Amino acid sequence: MLLEIRLRGRGGQGIVTASEMLADAAVEEGRYGQSIPAFGAERRGAPVAASARVSDSPIRRHSLVYSPDIVGVFERQLAGDPETLVGIKGGGILLVNGRSAPDVPGVRCAAVDATAIAVENGLVVAGWAVVNTAMLGAISKASGMVGRATLEKVVRRRWRGELGERNVRAALAAYEVAGP
Repeated sequence: MLLEIRLRGRGGQGIVTASEMLADAAVEEGRYGQSIPAFGAERRGAPVAASARVSDSPIRRHSLVYSPDIVGVFERQLAGDPETLVGIKGGGILLVNGRSAPDVPGVRCAAVDATAIAVENGLVVAGWAVVNTAMLGAISKASGMVGRATLEKVVRRRWRGELGERNVRAALAAYEVAGP
């Protein structure tokens, strides 16, 4: 099974890091994983996208994801951007950082308040909530391809000490409440 995921957000929210960690988690689970960042000039607040693929067999495609099974939206305002939903498969999942899920016909929509989870866990840099690990937890649960223990292991490998513990708490909190 090949699962294609598109992540959308703003620079500084950890989009690329979340995509890389999702691919790492897939490999940790004995699957194949791929992360492909896509962004222009790097600056905080600019739109950023990344693609990820998770598969039970080798991944031969090396392009951005054009027909995602899951779209993870790290910035609620981008959920209304037409580019966000381009190509999403019928019955696909739209997972939005927010308190309520949008209504998109033909798509299973869900929300997780990743911003609140990040703030509760002290994941704020220069006044911005860094929501990547919370969204990673929610996407891991929604995909059904990354287990809780693997998620925790991958997050701990990326960050150590107290920062690692805060990120683990955020990822697991979102994992528990996520799912369309």
